[in-house]
Amino acid sequence: MAKFVLAGKSDCPRFAKAELLADALQRCLPNFRTHKISILPDDWKDWLDATCKTNGWKHEKSPLVWRELVDQGGKGMLIGGFSDFLQHCQVYYNITSDMPTDMMLSVAAENLETKIALIEEEKHRVSLIKPLHLWISSALSQTCHLLIPNLLSAEVFPRVAAISLHLLGLEGDEEGLQGLKMEMEDLALPLLHQVSVHTDLEQAFEGADVILLLDESCSDDSDVVNDSEQEKEKKRIKEISEIYTKYGRLIDTRANKEVKVIVSGDSFVNLRCSLLVDNACSIDKHQFVAMATQLENEARAIIAKKLRVMASDVTDVTVWGNISGSFYIDLQRAKVFNFNGAIKGPAFFSQSLLKIFHDRKWLETDFQDLVRCQRAAVASRTCRAAAMSAANGILTILRAWNGTCSPDKVFSLGVLCPGSYNLPDGIVLSVPVTFSDGKWSLFNVAVGDELKERLQVSASELLQEKNSD
Repeated sequence: MAKFVLAGKSDCPRFAKAELLADALQRCLPNFRTHKISILPDDWKDWLDATCKTNGWKHEKSPLVWRELVDQGGKGMLIGGFSDFLQHCQVYYNITSDMPTDMMLSVAAENLETKIALIEEEKHRVSLIKPLHLWISSALSQTCHLLIPNLLSAEVFPRVAAISLHLLGLEGDEEGLQGLKMEMEDLALPLLHQVSVHTDLEQAFEGADVILLLDESCSDDSDVVNDSEQEKEKKRIKEISEIYTKYGRLIDTRANKEVKVIVSGDSFVNLRCSLLVDNACSIDKHQFVAMATQLENEARAIIAKKLRVMASDVTDVTVWGNISGSFYIDLQRAKVFNFNGAIKGPAFFSQSLLKIFHDRKWLETDFQDLVRCQRAAVASRTCRAAAMSAANGILTILRAWNGTCSPDKVFSLGVLCPGSYNLPDGIVLSVPVTFSDGKWSLFNVAVGDELKERLQVSASELLQEKNSD
């Protein structure tokens, strides 16, 4: 079976005559199939040049006709223009066309009118779509690659019909970002409206509804081997301060005022978040958070291994303080399910961790140290950052923030908490929070003198980081 493709300018009389001839053939011959492509007059030349270049053809006028061997596949066979198509029909099918000129002009005018109406209808349809604009920085990172397939889902964004994804990278990342864009489009995700690539920071965060910042320090320490660790850290802080100060100002002027911003990473996470808060003055401070869920889950995994249960069986672990610095894992509310001990119960039965785990010294020393080293241990074995757990932590927070979890569930989250715990203003600390109606609020938990002292240490550390830039 053969299929004939007819393409031409919408207002071309010869294209109209070729169309009607093809229609007549299709009515007479059961295996004759046609496909028509109507092109606006202003777009015709570019379309024709691109099509001929792709197929290795030479053709200059409207219409363009070719034959595709549907059953055999392969490259299409060029027929030519209207005269060539007419001759082909006369020789092979003994059918010709005697359409008068006035009818040709009438059909051509109708084609043009129909084409313009279809374009306007499509523009109107597209204008009705109000996608959520999601920006991801460091889009070529491993975390981003693992994040995207699970990110664009109704589970994470339950009340969103479409998502426009914006991939932000550095100058020189263009080719890699374009490749990532192609790969994402190949996923055919139902919520994905479109993907755009950005390497110009001046265009960043335009109309953003959600921003995921995955950046790490970009400094190359290989050329500063003579610098002390303290000097290297100051340089990294200075670099971070410059970029996140700019990020904050861009978010302030370009993002949606209800934007949700999540800061992730392995270094200076609290500092990054506080810099955004300081520089995005017109946006509610509650809209900026630092991701501590990854750290919380790492702590749960270590305890679960010690108790021989699954990591999901350990709940209500809280991370306090500086997420990438002097944090403290609080277990006073922690519960354990499915523990094989003296007391057993059904699946919903849980026991206090501190009641069944008697080695308190280990919990206060070795355990805290193990959590600090866990991410580095994973990186040393896999030769890459712990991207999978980072992606999972971000997804967990987004689900909670978008209302897909119980309002009673408590999370560890780096937030600005002025007036709480007698801490100085302008400090982002990880504290326990709950989510309700798209907002987080501090979870009321007893804070003893020892924990207050730890929080003061974290606050002093963070103030020193902010003042060292």
